[in-house]
Amino acid sequence: MSENTLTPPRELPRHLAIIMDGNGRWAASRDRPRHAGHRAGVKIARDVVEAAADAGIEVLTLFAFSSENWQRPPEEVNSLMRLFVEVLQREVDALHENGIQLRFIGDRTHLPTILQKRMSDAEARTAGNQRMILVIAIAYGGRWDVLQSMQRLATKIRDGDLDPESLDESVLDRHLALAGLPDPDLLIRTGGEFRVSNFLLWNLAYTEIFFTPTLWPDFSRQDLGAALEFFAGRGRRFGLTGAQLEVIAD
Repeated sequence: MSENTLTPPRELPRHLAIIMDGNGRWAASRDRPRHAGHRAGVKIARDVVEAAADAGIEVLTLFAFSSENWQRPPEEVNSLMRLFVEVLQREVDALHENGIQLRFIGDRTHLPTILQKRMSDAEARTAGNQRMILVIAIAYGGRWDVLQSMQRLATKIRDGDLDPESLDESVLDRHLALAGLPDPDLLIRTGGEFRVSNFLLWNLAYTEIFFTPTLWPDFSRQDLGAALEFFAGRGRRFGLTGAQLEVIAD
């Protein structure tokens, strides 16, 4: 990522989410192994966190490892798990010193025990930080998220702790992985694909989406700035007409 200072537009997303795609293709184009692309991607992620915090974004969510990624070759999955452990060991101190609160979403049950512990320790250490919330999605899938929410609600109904007549969107929302956080205002997907890949399916209902062909390890501050400018130029109506929004604004 370029060292140039990012000048954010006046209208910023409160919550920015990013699908960091293209590490493997970046490595292949350089005749390097896939894990080299993942390591290059870590550096970009670090810089994006810094740039987002400096810009004043409240929540940044990064899609690091999907529930479908378990199907990749075992050697790549194992390499990624080791990389996650290494990155947490190396980066948590800096995140904490910079006032970043770290959270993880996803199904942790199949993650290595050492990684689960590092994740819990990082969350506990940074829990009081308020400069920006950094959410890392690991072993996460949007369908899993909705399903686990429904399972928890079904258990409460079965146990008599929840009246099924009281179920509405807000109740379901409080049982999702991002409970308590605003839905993403802007989603960036790098790597040239035009899909959300089972990411935050419930939460992306009204999210603006910025697709870029740039592979994640090549993502620059200029690319981030272009995405933020795109967002600033969007008219977000949430089902209302422009005239209705003008009345509300007045």
